[in-house]
Amino acid sequence: MTPSALTLVLTAAVLHALWNLAAKRASGDGYVFVWWYNVFSAVLWLPIGLMLLARAGWPWSWELLVGPAVSAVFHIAYQLCLQTGYQRADLGVVYPVARGTGPLLTVVLALTVLGERPGWPAIAGAVVVIAGIVVVAAGGARALRHRASTGIAWGAATGVGIAAYTLWDDHAVTAWGLAPVVYFSFGCTLQALAMTPGALRRRRALPVVGVLRRRWQEIGVVAVLSPLAYVLVLEAMRSTPVSLVAPARESSIVVGSLLAWWLFREPDPVRRVLGAAIVLGGIVLIVA
Repeated sequence: MTPSALTLVLTAAVLHALWNLAAKRASGDGYVFVWWYNVFSAVLWLPIGLMLLARAGWPWSWELLVGPAVSAVFHIAYQLCLQTGYQRADLGVVYPVARGTGPLLTVVLALTVLGERPGWPAIAGAVVVIAGIVVVAAGGARALRHRASTGIAWGAATGVGIAAYTLWDDHAVTAWGLAPVVYFSFGCTLQALAMTPGALRRRRALPVVGVLRRRWQEIGVVAVLSPLAYVLVLEAMRSTPVSLVAPARESSIVVGSLLAWWLFREPDPVRRVLGAAIVLGGIVLIVA
């Protein structure tokens, strides 16, 4: 990996951990918070996507409509699972489990559904990921263990969403050849539009303007950093194999665990950071 690619990936990892911290801070506002940051992401990225589409001569196709629509469904499911997990459990549990579940699912699907034999390093990596998750969740009082089990459940659900949108997005930008920025800008817009009726139905219990006033900083952080982190990773993949980019990107697991302890004073920091590091090691084996 070149120094420039490594810089892009590590920067993306830090940005990813930071926007997840912002999401954790706003965990009590749930659906409306997710809707707001999708709205702001659409406002920021749709003009850029339309400009790039215009420069290319407006090459419309059915793939450009279907691709972002399916991606929007997967992303919304992922975002809501993540936000619910942060509301009910600690970031230091939800985050590493969510980021470790995607590669784990890849190996499981390859073995059970696709009939592939990914090799012993990948299988060993899957086992290491599970071991790391166990380390993250083990220990502590019964109440802490219950909270950890809740975090594992929502983190795993979030990981399913990550695997789904990653596989679909990869198909859209490689097999269909869709321009990444145009594709993701349309996806952000469709996410905001799809969630608007639900946000309006919730306006009495949780006024949408009140959430914006209370959480405008967190909304802005997620709206800017989440897409930016993804764009940096895509840029790194243009010159570096994904097998190198993926494990370096997941260094955000350790960064997020450390920041969760520092900012939120979540319990058992040593054990959770150790578990996060073990999960990261398993991911390295899976993609090696």
